Amino acid sequence: MHSSPALLDRLARFMPVFDWGRRYDRDAFGNDLVAAVIVTIMLIPQSLAYALLAGLPAETGIYASIAPILLYALFGTSRVLAVGPVAVVSLMTAAAIGNLAEPGSPELLTAAVTLAFLSGLFLILLGVLRLGFLANFLSHPVVAGFITASGILIAMSQLRHILGIPAGGDTLPELVVSLYAHLGEINPVTLVIGMGATIFLFWVRKGLMPLLLSLGLKPRLAGVLTKAGPVAAVVVTTFATWALGLSENFGVRVVGEVPQGLPPLTLPSFSPDLWGTLIGSAVLISIIGFVESVSVAQTLAARRRQRIVPDQELIGLGAANIGAAFTGGYPVTGGFARSVVNFDAGAETPAAGAYTAVGLMLAALMLTPLIYHLPQATLAATIIVAVLSLVDFSILRKTWTYSRADFAAVSATIVLTLGLGVEVGVTAGVALSILIHLFKSSRPHMAVVGRVPGTEHFRNVNRHSVETDHTVLTLRVDESLYFANARYLEDKITDMVAARPGLKHVVLMCPAVNEIDMSALESLEAINERLSALGVRFHLSEVKGPVMDRLRTSDFLTHLSGKVFLSQHQAALELAAKPS
Repeated sequence: MHSSPALLDRLARFMPVFDWGRRYDRDAFGNDLVAAVIVTIMLIPQSLAYALLAGLPAETGIYASIAPILLYALFGTSRVLAVGPVAVVSLMTAAAIGNLAEPGSPELLTAAVTLAFLSGLFLILLGVLRLGFLANFLSHPVVAGFITASGILIAMSQLRHILGIPAGGDTLPELVVSLYAHLGEINPVTLVIGMGATIFLFWVRKGLMPLLLSLGLKPRLAGVLTKAGPVAAVVVTTFATWALGLSENFGVRVVGEVPQGLPPLTLPSFSPDLWGTLIGSAVLISIIGFVESVSVAQTLAARRRQRIVPDQELIGLGAANIGAAFTGGYPVTGGFARSVVNFDAGAETPAAGAYTAVGLMLAALMLTPLIYHLPQATLAATIIVAVLSLVDFSILRKTWTYSRADFAAVSATIVLTLGLGVEVGVTAGVALSILIHLFKSSRPHMAVVGRVPGTEHFRNVNRHSVETDHTVLTLRVDESLYFANARYLEDKITDMVAARPGLKHVVLMCPAVNEIDMSALESLEAINERLSALGVRFHLSEVKGPVMDRLRTSDFLTHLSGKVFLSQHQAALELAAKPS
């Protein structure tokens, strides 16, 4: 009788659907269904637009939004994360596969599904090995800078559709030069459609909701109508293009024929050459997608006092990408805008995503013939309005004020992404994040401390009025000791001892030291020997238990010329420090 719940608990560790699915009821079904309807309405034009941004046929966006959502619902831990094509990953996909084959060719589609497959494999591998922490090496300021630069690149890349000109390029200079070179070829009708759709969509975001509420509509209905703004733009411009023959008579570029039916079964390529070409891009796309997705999932989960499991999220997103690879899609991740819409619409479980997938299946079966005359300018307007909300230059001001090192990393990420492309930008961002961390930790903050009069507290002599003794030097190190900063500690203590001829004791105060690696241990041994040769005893104080356990496995404590004190107060008393 009790084995079944226990079995379900074990299964829930690997497939969270066995957790929330056991408590699924009619109320959750109703809320999930309403959220699914709203997200489906929003997702149809977005999916088409992002596929074109990735340089793929429009239907690829729909395909990439069906199987991935279903698989994430089975393996993901977020209750509201909406998985599918997103702007930044679409741009990175275009950069990865754009030069491999002609647009719309079978070879390009094969490259896209192979990229999704490699991304899925990498994510699942990270999840199985519990390596989700690696994403932490991409700092938030660098991610913000990369997304800001990507938003600018995406918006600039869509101007050609708004203007109706054949411009192109992967970097900001290339895009600007190309757009300028083709300004004489602007299609006035396309420009009217594109500008009109853009202005309308901006107004929908800011002004439609207050207008509907002032007319007496209930907030939920007003929210649904507001989210349906892009659909309205699609319907109106598509009808106008068809009715007025704008494509045939005025050269307005349209989506054209979109296959009607469910996603096809596809196979990724197993060519070593193609894998070698795409593996780097797949890794970068996986990392960026995971960071974006898990940030959104954690933020929304916290609002409901829920939790997500990052390593399981890797498996959920990996499964979603594998699903995209076998159903004619391209790399996907959790999208910020649609996840927030899903959350605000009242979604309670990942089943809302499954219902969204059903809605998209129906759209693929029945609605695709209706979008033949959909202007590409309308989809470009949808992308521009969506991505400009990602552009946030305030991160430059915040980092300049708070941390010049982070400001340098953000600035370099933005400049390199705009100037050299998304892959160079994100690679540089990762490298800079790691280098800045290593630089900071290689030169840890160290402070000579003394006793605050009348207390047992010890503080920085440069910040507080404290009692000190010329025969005792107490140095507090505010960082774990490892290979990158071990020599710095040696040099620091050597310089300080040389400047204090009457010194008898050196106390290394370790309240912030969480780890001492082998290189740092050898440096401590060298410091001990050097000080002993000078007639100065070397002591430690406030060493944490786990660090002390490691030290006991070595012979360092046997040769230590001084003692290890439980507290700095105890060290000061025993070493008979005389106030001055």
